[in-house]
Amino acid sequence: MRSDQLLHHRPLVVLLGPTAVGKSRVATHVAKYFETDVLAADSRQVYRGMDIGTDKPTVEERQGVPHRLIDLVDPGETFNAGWYRRVATEEIERLYSMGRLPFVVGGTGLYIRTLVKGLCPAPQADPAVRADLKKVRDDRGRDGLYAELMRVDPETATRLHPNDESKVMRALEVYRLSGRPLSTAQAEHGFHETPFSALLIGLERRKETLYGRIEERIDWQLTHGMVEETRLLLDEGYGRELGSMKGLGYRQVGAYLANECDYAEMVRRFKRDTRRFAKRQMTWFRGEAGVAWLSLEGNEPYERTAERVIARIEQFMGDLGQQKQPVVRQQTY
Repeated sequence: MRSDQLLHHRPLVVLLGPTAVGKSRVATHVAKYFETDVLAADSRQVYRGMDIGTDKPTVEERQGVPHRLIDLVDPGETFNAGWYRRVATEEIERLYSMGRLPFVVGGTGLYIRTLVKGLCPAPQADPAVRADLKKVRDDRGRDGLYAELMRVDPETATRLHPNDESKVMRALEVYRLSGRPLSTAQAEHGFHETPFSALLIGLERRKETLYGRIEERIDWQLTHGMVEETRLLLDEGYGRELGSMKGLGYRQVGAYLANECDYAEMVRRFKRDTRRFAKRQMTWFRGEAGVAWLSLEGNEPYERTAERVIARIEQFMGDLGQQKQPVVRQQTY
């Protein structure tokens, strides 16, 4: 499509799936074919200095393809879905102006949803409320926070893990500031904005295969500097209480470095928690409407998977080019 056609139809392609399914390797081939950039949708790869633990593609793995929306903030800084949507939209508009197809790749479902379907309006973070909620956590622990959320917003609570402190705290903050459950605001919003003509392609593997890939990747991370990377971050003053340092891998390695568990137990927890995380990702993505799923065999080459993805995209672009009118959309920033 020409630049004017891109601006007219506003196509957006998203490649999504659980951790370790193979998105990054496939995405590089697809991006090279369409001569475009990879726009990451990963809530952990936004942090600078967190490379091995977040599985950022190496320079060699990127094969000359620009990867955007990574290394945006330091580990001590806050980053959320609203900020992601703003910076991602800027990158998308840049690509439109250059006549390139925006191509988003990632496994953070909330980032993808807010980009494709809009952001549910909610109160801004309030330091005083956050301080009060942290006191609740200090007095009653994470279980106390979760119990409070279950009392005021059971629908949201059932979607969150009790240990996902940042999201539990945010849901409680919304309730305290607005007097309404976050789930009610989300239901009313409905995520029905359509700022783009979006194609969502999901990659999936058999559970046993995916879990095997997860364990292999963790073994690779641990033999290629995961412990050293975590130690360096801690030495630089990024404490274990930070949201960034509570991410998969860093949380478990941090406990090991604090002598709270031995190495074998750290590895066991790391693999167990990552398997559970992948399961939650798939539950989220299965709940998203309109995802075109591609099932991958264990030995399928990345190039072959990329060919299948490219065929879907070309069909999508061809169908879109035949439309006389763009989709009705509402864009908010």
